[in-house]
Amino acid sequence: MEGFKSRWRYALLLLMAVAAIGFYAFRLINWQVFQKGYYDDVALTSAVYTETTDAVRGEIYDVNGVELAVNETGYRVVIHKLFMKDEDLNRAIVRLTELLTLCGDTWVDELPIIVDGSGRYAFDEEKSEEIEILKGKDQLNMNPYSTADECMARLTEKYECTAYTREQQRSIISTRYHMERTGYSRSQPYIFAENISSRAMTIISENMQDLPGVTTEATAIRTYKNGTVAPHVVGITGLISAEEYIELKNKGYAYQDEIGKSGIEAAFEKTLRGSPGSRTYEVQADGSVTLTGTVQAKPGDSVYLTIDADYQREAQKILKEAVQEANAYSKETGDKYMGGDCVGAALVAINVKDFSVLCAASYPTYDLSKFYKDYTKLASNKSLPLFDRAFMGALAPGSTFKPMVASAALQEHAITTKTHITCNGVYTKGGLKLWCMSYHGSIDMYMAIKDSCNVFFAETARLLGIEKMNLYAKRCGLGVKTGVEITESRGTLAGPDYSREVGSEWYDSFVSPAGIGQSDNQFTPLQLATYVGTIANNGVRLRSHVVDRVTSYNGVDVVLETEPEVMDTMGVEEEHLKEVQKAMHLAIGNYVALQDFPISIAGKTGTAENSGSDHSNFICYAPYENPEIAFAVMVEHGAKSSVAINAAKKFLTYYFTRQGKMPRAE
Repeated sequence: MEGFKSRWRYALLLLMAVAAIGFYAFRLINWQVFQKGYYDDVALTSAVYTETTDAVRGEIYDVNGVELAVNETGYRVVIHKLFMKDEDLNRAIVRLTELLTLCGDTWVDELPIIVDGSGRYAFDEEKSEEIEILKGKDQLNMNPYSTADECMARLTEKYECTAYTREQQRSIISTRYHMERTGYSRSQPYIFAENISSRAMTIISENMQDLPGVTTEATAIRTYKNGTVAPHVVGITGLISAEEYIELKNKGYAYQDEIGKSGIEAAFEKTLRGSPGSRTYEVQADGSVTLTGTVQAKPGDSVYLTIDADYQREAQKILKEAVQEANAYSKETGDKYMGGDCVGAALVAINVKDFSVLCAASYPTYDLSKFYKDYTKLASNKSLPLFDRAFMGALAPGSTFKPMVASAALQEHAITTKTHITCNGVYTKGGLKLWCMSYHGSIDMYMAIKDSCNVFFAETARLLGIEKMNLYAKRCGLGVKTGVEITESRGTLAGPDYSREVGSEWYDSFVSPAGIGQSDNQFTPLQLATYVGTIANNGVRLRSHVVDRVTSYNGVDVVLETEPEVMDTMGVEEEHLKEVQKAMHLAIGNYVALQDFPISIAGKTGTAENSGSDHSNFICYAPYENPEIAFAVMVEHGAKSSVAINAAKKFLTYYFTRQGKMPRAE
């Protein structure tokens, strides 16, 4: 009897379980089948969506507040999916393109298919990457050899625009294709046109009743007020790339956002960008949309550079004249390799007190305000105006390297100030043959720097050794990065390490050509300016920097102020360094253009051999007794040292005239 009751209990429990499962199965089928339409509608219409609003980008100024990269008010056309029915989208696109064409304005058109001269569709061959993406598996999934007509036929069908004219079809397809690529959704509006004219803004606003979901919005347009002032340093903004978007989308970036691409615009992207705002909407079950909340965007902070726009303009002018002087010398001598191949030059000046960069001029240069308009021409220019010669253009330093070698040799007791080395016009130790520019006879360190004796420094380098020589070079900022905030070249220090990097053999005898600034040694004008500034600062190397301060957008509150930062010390005792400084001061007496300069100077020329005309370099600091400014001039293929010296004299004259320290001409 007990077993019978037990079986009934199990049967009852099983029956209850089956009933429960059946009930929930019925409810599930009811929801998914019989009431699917209702719940789909609820899912589509009962939801909360948040649109991101742009923050105003911080601005960039020179040290005195001269506008370099600022914002102006512009207008754009935006399509909001929240308020735009899918069946109305094609008609709205056609109407917008008609209105913008009427006003002479353009819209965003990224489709890599154009209408050629015969009225047929053709691929835009300048957009090979986009063509590949269009045909790829994530888009049309067509054969690589598919024609433009075949692609357009597929797109016409996809976007249901067969009833429109050929021109209208292309406008619809271009817009909707780009919408898909940029993530157009209820949370992500689509920017249809940017920087439209005020006339277009007015006309589109007047037609809003026929364009539900379309708005015209005020927006900040990046403007480069003084576009020729340090364009390589200021940098440029541009639309975020696909790769950048993948990396930054989790940090709040949208596919159509602008982002810093180079210079300060890139290095201080986080500072300049600010914090985006947002608008939150709730879509009700009946399809109505209600704004439920807003978060105000916070503008980015503004950046003030250490660069002085006036110094920068003057340096640009001086460099242009230096290149012209080298070219003229070539014509005068009738020798192409006496300056005929000179096309570029750079000048970097720093404040010795804190190593702030006063100017970083690179020639030839360009205008940031015309960057995108002129890009193709600039990129194909053989003189490389887009290349930042000041911070990236590493060249052989030639004899400008010798004061560092002398400092290291004195400190390591490889030589003393009383050491004499005999110069017979050529150095032959180690199987080398290094020519000197003169026959100097028995010569000490002072005269070796003054007269730039290759034999003296070839032997001094041999006595010092490459390891010790490079140790002191790095301490001066040569062959290492200076710490400046934007992209810079590390340069190259000749030696076993670099030889291993490039897969070549290093021999001990190679130290001698390295000691006269040849071999594999290559440094940037910024590095040379930092190096001579370190000598002027009694062996203390500070961080070279181009940012003076960061402020709130309106410039009222200082957020960050750059303080002097010690990067290294030469490790040379003051008594030795003073002797090298004295020798550099004596060297000025050999440079005719500077012999009578009213401000005392310490400096050194460097004429570096290479393929083509020699490079013409000059480093200096002034005043000699109490240094204020240190700078380097490098003229690529300038042929003779006087080209760089004349440029230096012009800059020194301008600097000290502005400082009120040049005596008035009688």
